[in-house]
Amino acid sequence: MTKPLENKIVLVTGASRGIGYFAALELAKAGAHVVAVARTTGGLEELDDAIQKVGGTATLVPLNIRDFPALDRLGQSIFERWGRLDGFLGNAGALGVLTPLTHLDPKVFQELIEVNVTANWRLIRSLDPVLRLSDAGRVLFVSSGVARKHIPFWGGYAMAKAALESLALTYAAECAITNVRVNLLNPGPVRTAMRAKAMPGEDPETLPHPSALAPLIVELLSPSCTKNGELVTFAR
Repeated sequence: MTKPLENKIVLVTGASRGIGYFAALELAKAGAHVVAVARTTGGLEELDDAIQKVGGTATLVPLNIRDFPALDRLGQSIFERWGRLDGFLGNAGALGVLTPLTHLDPKVFQELIEVNVTANWRLIRSLDPVLRLSDAGRVLFVSSGVARKHIPFWGGYAMAKAALESLALTYAAECAITNVRVNLLNPGPVRTAMRAKAMPGEDPETLPHPSALAPLIVELLSPSCTKNGELVTFAR
């Protein structure tokens, strides 16, 4: 049986846990060689073990997503090793603190911008040349429903995700006449550490496990996906 991502190279940020971890594992099952990026070396090693158990392969890249010079070098490193990049899942994100905008600490605000927006912009700059060398480059950014709502105390995170959506949709428009397709995923409430931080009184067992999103992510990063500039919501 042919795997949809056989011999494809796919980069995943925030790959050491949650949505990124299970997406990376499913991408490997689908035949992709996963370039797994995360801060936590231990989490990356656990992912590598899980990928090997399903017969897949991965390259581990332990780095802080706020290390912008390292992100700038990533595209060149991928070109030198593989000559192209077939997929990029921009999953890494930061929640910050749920608080009134007037109480949001400037350092937290800066982190929200750097992790959710600036890092993805730097990755677009770095990875665009190698994505264009693929016959079907696919890009997917993980957003949130709060980007289009105005909920008290969620302003910092919502602002950052709204900016990410604008960034991604502009990039999608710029890629319209290329082999690259760019989309957004709204996962909705999912059983992750970030969700637990935001909603500490919520029963996690009432939420979908992050692995439930993985097949949709594989679909959106597969060459057969022709969507471009769309926001896809995970259907429960």
